This record gives sequence, structure tokens and C-alpha cells, in this order.
Amino acid sequence: MATPKKGRNASAQSKPGRSLALILIAIVALTGGMFASGHTKPRLGIDLAGGTSITLRAVPEAGNEAAINKTNMDTAVSIMERRVNGLGVSESEVQTQGRENIIVNIPKGTNSEQARKQVGTTAKLYFRPVLATEVAGGKGAASPSPSPTGSPSGKPSGAAGDKPEATDKGSASPSATPTTQGRAVTDALKADATPSASASDKGDKAKASPSPSGSGGTAESDANALQAKYAGLDCTDEKTRSTVGDGVKASDPTLACGKNSQGQWQKYILGPAEVDGTDVDKAQAVLNTQTGAGWTVTMDFTDGGAKKFANITGKLAQNQSPQNQFAIVLDGEVVSDPYVRQALTGGNAEISGNFNQQSAQDLSNMLSYGALPLTFKVDSMTTVTAALGGDQLQAGLIAGAIGLALVVIYLLAYYRGLSFIAILSLLVSAALTYTLMALLGPAIGFALNLPAVCGAIVAIGITADSFIVYFERVRDEIREGRTLRPAVERAWPRARRTILVSDFVSFLAAAVLFIVTVGKVQGFAFTLGLTTLLDVVVVFLFTKPLLTLMARRPFFANGHKWSGLDPKSLGAQPPLRRTRRPSAPVETKEA
Repeated sequence: MATPKKGRNASAQSKPGRSLALILIAIVALTGGMFASGHTKPRLGIDLAGGTSITLRAVPEAGNEAAINKTNMDTAVSIMERRVNGLGVSESEVQTQGRENIIVNIPKGTNSEQARKQVGTTAKLYFRPVLATEVAGGKGAASPSPSPTGSPSGKPSGAAGDKPEATDKGSASPSATPTTQGRAVTDALKADATPSASASDKGDKAKASPSPSGSGGTAESDANALQAKYAGLDCTDEKTRSTVGDGVKASDPTLACGKNSQGQWQKYILGPAEVDGTDVDKAQAVLNTQTGAGWTVTMDFTDGGAKKFANITGKLAQNQSPQNQFAIVLDGEVVSDPYVRQALTGGNAEISGNFNQQSAQDLSNMLSYGALPLTFKVDSMTTVTAALGGDQLQAGLIAGAIGLALVVIYLLAYYRGLSFIAILSLLVSAALTYTLMALLGPAIGFALNLPAVCGAIVAIGITADSFIVYFERVRDEIREGRTLRPAVERAWPRARRTILVSDFVSFLAAAVLFIVTVGKVQGFAFTLGLTTLLDVVVVFLFTKPLLTLMARRPFFANGHKWSGLDPKSLGAQPPLRRTRRPSAPVETKEA
């Protein structure tokens, strides 16, 4: 018999072990990574593991009841989704219910505490000047007066480069000396309540009119009242914190609470809002390695926001600490209070200070997604049990096991020995799917929910279909009278084309479904797409090379009746196999 020509087909027949070794190394590496990371099980979604369900109700503002409409509700849902996803929380569900309610479902074990806090933070975002601040040690605490020594250390804003900086000191001025009712605070409050030459046009329109006498008596009275409330403010009390800024307009001074970098509660007197959250175009957490500032938060403002920000930072830079700080206030809580040393006029800014990666990302999320078009109140917050989902999962797994058993029985009955290759391929696909799902949980926040389990069950049929396509191509070649080894190689190009087209259609459908849907349906689409890709990997690197090796074994090569490749059972046309030609008679010469 003529020797096979050297080339791609010969190489593919002679070195299938390379492909098998490659997929074996991949399985070992993924399994090792799974155990090394400590995440040996896939993370479960809220329907399987339980979690928290929050119901938010839109509260109409006086005279603006029409703001509660479908457009604003959809915008709020989009912003809340980005808030939660910005924390890496996957499989969360944010959807409207009725005309004025939004339901947020947060799975257990996916930073749910942070997500719960940020989703519940539904008020608008404001930048307010700091008039006074101190650690909230309890009622009766004194107001600190501005002090030159209060400026924290750090790089000044407006450093070289096209991105001005506002260094986040993360807490109140550590060396500010408390005094009794600082007069500078009262003066600042009066200045905010009466027109002055230094006030901005925006502030002039928003602030209260002077008293008829022109003496500013009303403004001074309001300032004294606010300072009295400030002196008695106890930010360590949760109930007090939740109501401290209620009913205060953006154009009015207010009190607020916030935590400093030491985890202590800080109380503030803040001036009228100078910049709105909608004026922030983009914010992101950045690791600044060039200047050694560590994790920072960069902000880009809209055109209108850039002018407002330049105006307020220019005024603040003329003051001493803490009145050279501006507070970033979200839902009545100060989330950051950086100081400035000069006007930031570039339309962008960088906040640096006591940040780690998590705190920088939290602040950037608040800045990016903090401005909601409506005000929301938390109507209810309940814990969701996994009992119902557990029952459904059990039923789904039973259904999947029955389906898998029927597939195996069919393969054994119809393909016999070939079913051994198919079952091994299914096991390899299952191992790859499980390890990837376990690793994708901590890596990208993937959570396994009931639709995702359905996607995995559907994938059994997709994977089995690929094996059947290849096996049938091989059997067709044998029916045409070819022996097994050439049949395996000749069948592969046609089977490969069919498998790739089929898997591409499945993957395309999964990708479109993932893009256009939200919530649990995305879990189904993601799992279906992942298993479809793994099907290609398994067929190319395991099923085909393994069949090439098995074709060299007499059990398959000789067409044993239990191999599934018996030429007689397949109705092969003669010649069934090539046989050796009889040797020519040897001629001898008579002596």
C-alpha cells in the first residue's frame, strides 16, 4: 500500500497526542487555579442563594409631579444598574414596577452591603463649600475656626500638567483648634444669605433676599440658628444622620455628616450648592504612578459645569482651612471633602489623598452615577430566601440528569463503541464549564442563576450534536468503502465546516440575547455562549484527536460489530477494505 503523502493530513494523523496534551494541561491549570483561589464552587444568583430585595418609591417634588414619568423612571433604572455594576455586583436586577416603584434585587455574597448603600443613595449630587467641620464627638461640640495650620499636607491643586488637582485630605483639618462659635462661620453664612460683590450670578438668584432694614438681621438670625443646630448635631446617631439634610433646598446652607479616613463621623456646616451632579461628565478611579499619588479620582465637567467649578474653587482658594474645602454631598452625606489652593479652570480635576482602590472606585461611581432625575425613598428592604429557587434548581437538575441519561442511552444504542468517545468528550466539556464558572465568579462577577442552569442543560444537546455530525460523516465515508483511518481524516473537513457554522449561529444568538436583555435572561445567554465556545474547543482538541487515536486500535479499525463502525452493519459497498495483492510467483531456472 502506498505510504501517505507528507503534509497537513499526515501530521494531523501522526500527532493527535499534542492536542490531547494541550486540553489536559488546560483542565489541570484551571482546576489548580480554582483550588488556589479558594473559589471551588460557582457563585449563585439571588434566586438560588438568596439576597436582598429593595423597593424604591419615587417621591414627587412640590409643583413637579409630572416628573414621575416613564422616561425619568427608565433613566433612574439605568443609573442604578450602573451604580451596582460599577461595584462589580453581577446578576443584580433593577426594574420598574408600576408607575413609581423600582425593585432592586442584589444577590447574596456580591458586595451586597455596598450595593445596598449606593442603590439606596437616590438623592442628587451636589458640590457645596465647607464653612465649618469637626469630628462628631457628640452634642455640644464646638465649631472650629479657620486656621492656617489646618491645611493638610499634600500636593497643591493645579500642579504641572493639563489636569488640575484637588487633593482629598479625607478628613477634617487634623490640627484645627476648636473655638467657641467661630465668627468667620457666621460671616460666611450671612454672605451666602445676602447679595454681595463676590457672590456668583447663580448664587445671587438662588440665595435669600436681604431683610427690609438692610441690616442683615434675618440672615444673622438664620446663621445663629444653623450654628446652634450644628453645635447640637450628633452624627454618631444613625437616626440623626438620616434626617439631617431633609427638606433643605440646594440654594440654602445645610448641615451634613460624613466619615473621615479614620472612620470617625464628621459633622459639617455647608454653604449653598455651587455645582450639581449633572455637571460632572465623567469620573473614574485611576492609579497615578507617575507622581506617586496612588489611587486618585479624576473628574471631567461639562462646559457649564467647568465654569461653575472654576468659580467656586477660585473663591475657596482665597480662604483658610476648612473654608478652602468643598464637600461632595450625596443623599445628605459628605462622601469627600477635598481642599483647593487655586482656581481649577481646566474643566477637569483630580482628587488625591487617602484612597485605596475600593474607596476610589466608590467615589468615582458616586460622581458618575449620583445624579438621579427623581428623588426616591426606600419603601421596603427584605431578605430573599433561596428556598423556592432551591426547589426549582433541584427540579431543573433532575430534568437535566434525565436528559443527559437519555442522550447517553441513545449514544450507546446507536453508536456503541463510539459512544465512549462522546461520553468522554461530554465529561471534558463539563469539567471545563464548571471550572470556568467557578473562576468567573470572583473574576467578572458571574453568578449562576436558574436561567443559566437552563443554558448549561441546553448546551448538552449542542455539544452532543457536534459529535453526531462528525460520527455520521465518518460512517458515510465507511459506507463508500473506505477504511477507518482515511475515513476519519476525510470526514473531518466537512464535519468541521458544519460544526463551526452551527456553533457560530448558536453563539450569535447568545450574544444578541445577552446585549438586548437584562437580569436573569443575560445569565442564560452568557452560559449558552460560553458552552458553545467550549464545544468548539472540545471537538477540535479532544474529540477529533481521540477518534484519530482510536482508529488505530483493532477494535475500531477492524470494524468490530460493537464499535459502531462495522462496515456490514452500515451497508458499506465493496471493497470493504484494501487487501494485499498476491505476491508474484517466483520463477526458478532449471539446472
